[in-house]
Amino acid sequence: MPESPSPSFGLDDFGLDERLRLFSYVNADNRLAYLWLLRAFDTARSSYHVVLHTSEVQASLAALAEAHHDCPDPATLELPRLLDALVDWGVLDRGQDGARAATLAEYRNRHSVYQFTEAGYRAHRAVESVLAAGIDDSTLSRLVFADLLADLKALAKANEDGDAEEVYRKLNRLDRALADVAERAARFYHMLGDLSRTHDVRPEVFLTHKDALLAHLRDFHDELQRYTPRLREAVHEVEATGLERMIEAAAEADERLFATPVERLADWHRRWRGLRSWLAPAGDQPSEADRLSGATMAAIGDVLALLRRVTEARRGGVSRESQLRHLAAWFTGAGSDEAAHAIFEVVFGLGSPRHVGVGYPDPEAIPGRLSWWEAPAVELSRSLVQTGRMPGQGNGRIARIDRSEGARRALREQQVAEERRQAEAAAGLVGAEVLTGAQASALRRLLDIALAARAAGRSDAPLAAAAFGVRLTLQPRPGRFTTVPTESGNLHLDGYTLTVEAAGHTGVRRVA
Repeated sequence: MPESPSPSFGLDDFGLDERLRLFSYVNADNRLAYLWLLRAFDTARSSYHVVLHTSEVQASLAALAEAHHDCPDPATLELPRLLDALVDWGVLDRGQDGARAATLAEYRNRHSVYQFTEAGYRAHRAVESVLAAGIDDSTLSRLVFADLLADLKALAKANEDGDAEEVYRKLNRLDRALADVAERAARFYHMLGDLSRTHDVRPEVFLTHKDALLAHLRDFHDELQRYTPRLREAVHEVEATGLERMIEAAAEADERLFATPVERLADWHRRWRGLRSWLAPAGDQPSEADRLSGATMAAIGDVLALLRRVTEARRGGVSRESQLRHLAAWFTGAGSDEAAHAIFEVVFGLGSPRHVGVGYPDPEAIPGRLSWWEAPAVELSRSLVQTGRMPGQGNGRIARIDRSEGARRALREQQVAEERRQAEAAAGLVGAEVLTGAQASALRRLLDIALAARAAGRSDAPLAAAAFGVRLTLQPRPGRFTTVPTESGNLHLDGYTLTVEAAGHTGVRRVA
């Protein structure tokens, strides 16, 4: 019997826009009220009270306000308006329950009740997980390796015995455990990166926890080294009991209602490949466990180096914080803008990149009339471009910069094509009544060249610019203005008259 594709159900019906709208309350003006309102629904849901009337929402919110000082008083909120907004965003679902009506009028007016939508509940839990995240979550679990080994042994036995349900349970548990290890490791090493970037602001935080941090890293690395070969051997033992039979047993016991058997089989094949890449990849490829071990050793080295820098800074009384404070004082005490710019230039050195000033070894060999596009490239050392060190300041052989002639040629072709388009547009300026978009762009470029040449104190002097085969002249006329009609509107030049004429000597030179 051919299998039909799994139908769209639940969250699959939500498009990208609908999913993103679920988080609209996070950026709303009254976002704290929305957050506590959803917490009231979540609190009631934990007590198996899923559907709430407005009065029940108000009572739940009042209970939260008594326990949390930052929870708003429900008496100050417009609950119907807030609930309607959450319904519009798809976070809550509104229904009618006539059985709750106590009077005939209430029955006629219908009785609105609210509950989380499935997507809305997931969005709320995602926001809560972000708000509750802290440094305590960023820890490596060294005790998980013993559980992984025990589960692999039990999986091999269950597959040998043909216990499909036990195979499913063990495989599912192994998948969740490895996902937790990967997530914890990612958070932990990200936390170490943040710590290394902020130690100058709060060095006492790092010094307080350095011993516990190093001990945690060493213990995790020791456990990982001890269990890695045993876990690899256990994976091979599992596969020896029959890999295909195990995958089929797990897919058969899988209780996902809206996935076809083929989809479940493919999913469990994917999960096992991920588990195998973590613990026992084929061939000589390093496993994810080996990479995690290397990252842990690198993290230990980084923490020790950070400890050395913090200790030396505190011993000498000079840290990045104190240096930045002194630098800020220099900027504040600078007597003029020129002095402040001079301090900036000396401290940061961003005004004159060193590699720009490098010349040819034999200046006489390259004619000075050649443009940057046509002249051969100057050989630069990689250390000069990447670190600012001149050749010979470091150790080892000088590495040259690899240049991409193909990319350079493509950039040159783009530049020539753009100049030709500008020249064609500029040629149409002479005698044009209404300028096209390209012609207006060419005119603005000529105006920019002409206005940049203005001299201080010479407001009566005419301005001129020549390029792309045309010459533009701006003659000062106080009290008058020139209007240039374009397709997108009118361009007004106040105090100038505009003249555009052909000038063949400024045309674009053809490049083969």
